[in-house]
Amino acid sequence: MQSYPVITLSAGRGKSVLRHHPWIFSKALAQTPNLPSGSQVCVRSADGQFLGYGIYSAKSQIKVRLLSFKENAPIDDALIASRVIHACKARDSLRAQGNDGVRLIAAEGDFLPGVIVDLYNNFLVIAISSWAGEAIYDSLIATLKKIFPTHAIYERSDGKARQKEGLKPRTGVIAGNTPEDIIYVKENDLIYLPIDIKNGHKTGGYLDQRDSRAALLPLAKGARVLNCFAYTGGFGLYALKGRARRVENIDVSALALKHAKEGTAFNHLDPGHARFIQEDVFAYLRAQVAAKEKYDVVVLDPPKFAESAANLKKACRGYQDINRLGFELLREGGQLLTFSCSGLMDSALFQKICADAALEAGVDAQVVRTFRQAADHRVALPCPESFYLKGLQIQVCSGGYHADH
Repeated sequence: MQSYPVITLSAGRGKSVLRHHPWIFSKALAQTPNLPSGSQVCVRSADGQFLGYGIYSAKSQIKVRLLSFKENAPIDDALIASRVIHACKARDSLRAQGNDGVRLIAAEGDFLPGVIVDLYNNFLVIAISSWAGEAIYDSLIATLKKIFPTHAIYERSDGKARQKEGLKPRTGVIAGNTPEDIIYVKENDLIYLPIDIKNGHKTGGYLDQRDSRAALLPLAKGARVLNCFAYTGGFGLYALKGRARRVENIDVSALALKHAKEGTAFNHLDPGHARFIQEDVFAYLRAQVAAKEKYDVVVLDPPKFAESAANLKKACRGYQDINRLGFELLREGGQLLTFSCSGLMDSALFQKICADAALEAGVDAQVVRTFRQAADHRVALPCPESFYLKGLQIQVCSGGYHADH
């Protein structure tokens, strides 16, 4: 068997690896190796025990991302092919339920750190965010071509995480034809979502909110709905499908709102019940509160506020502010659908922030249900960081602590 450069951990630093957590941070290393990024390495404990095989990154705080914990199973084409095939097959049942957009590979959640692959109709969109993904790139593409021989493959490796790895952005066609400016992807056998593969957020859409969007449907009939951070209007489309009286889609991006408006027409929904407003969400919410406007449903699906542990406190304040505004805009009995996609914020902290926001707004509220990322966005048990999206459906109620008895 081929030998690989050895990285030794400091004493007492191998416990998480023994539990098969895939990340090794710089502070865990006994010494920093003189290796190029992308090198396959063998990781050992301070006493020489084998821990795993991984890919080294010189610039990242995560120095090694592990892909194998078996000494007789180094990282090779066969290992990668097996993981890719297993992940893609695991989504077959979801695709059979009327979903033409699914996440085929969810990075650490599918034991392939730094690798995202989304399926949109006949397009595969890949996003590589780490040197671990770069190191297995050829095996990944070759396997995808075998599984989906007639599909086009497009790359969107242009996320912020690549900068931390010292990787340059990379986008473009890998195989097949170039996607159109907008495509429509069936979801829940019900709605066609507008997806902008070439220029949209991430890989073009947010498939992780599939279940949350569907949950809006029974709340929408006759309701006035405020859809904040609307992007291409996913929640708004479900609200209109549920026969909402009025839907206001708010986003700072004119292009995203253009796609949202076009998506309304594509789904044969009544545009007379929808508005598309280009404005800063915080500013719009404050203006609506000042005008004493009221809604039956408010959706808050903001971008990630907490990019790092260093700004978590500031992010908490941002989440509290925006949820307070959401509560202030709800009628009695109204519903708030609120989300955080910040992996650094756990569910308990998010619920506490929402409770503080309700207290500031002077309302009593109850959690009706909780949300998480859709099932194709898998969570690996040893890697809790792969669970990132959490949400709450909260109802403003009378008869609570603020009621006059």
